[in-house]
Amino acid sequence: MDQLRRSLLESPIIEKEGYHYFVHPISDGVPMLEPSLLREIVIKIIRKARLENVDKIVTPAAMGIHISTAVSLMTDIPLVVIRKREYGLSGETPLFQQTGYSESQMYINDVEGGDNVLVLDDVLSTGGTLSAICAALEDIGANIVDIVAVIKKDDGDNELESSEYSAKTLINVVIEDGEVVIVNPTGDD
Repeated sequence: MDQLRRSLLESPIIEKEGYHYFVHPISDGVPMLEPSLLREIVIKIIRKARLENVDKIVTPAAMGIHISTAVSLMTDIPLVVIRKREYGLSGETPLFQQTGYSESQMYINDVEGGDNVLVLDDVLSTGGTLSAICAALEDIGANIVDIVAVIKKDDGDNELESSEYSAKTLINVVIEDGEVVIVNPTGDD
């Protein structure tokens, strides 16, 4: 059994305002992230994502940063982090992010019309974050070459699935009876 699968099966589950949430090193930074798990995930992303002609990797703060940084280091593709802080720089694009458990304003810098981008994120749950990012990138005029999320929580409505965008995932899970259950170990639908 690979490390990603094993680590998810061992993840504790917490409930926040009726939302069941697994606690995992990739999505939460706790328990600590072992380099071998991160390496396994990065190799899987590089094998799964369409990387030809990608100019920039785009990821939302904060939990996409460590994954995207590692992919950037391995591929030499520059990294753009979508931040929750406005800097007021020229070309900064705001977007509204709403997930199953929070909402916030985010800001994209350093992406221009015509850029070919790979969107990377840690978890695809409600699709709210990725939908908002894709819409903002489209408004900028960027070309979304591919979208990859490490883990897909596959037990509820997903905004991304009802849009024109689709994401590749490494593994799909549901939470049943207080435990993570793997429904698709390769993420391929």
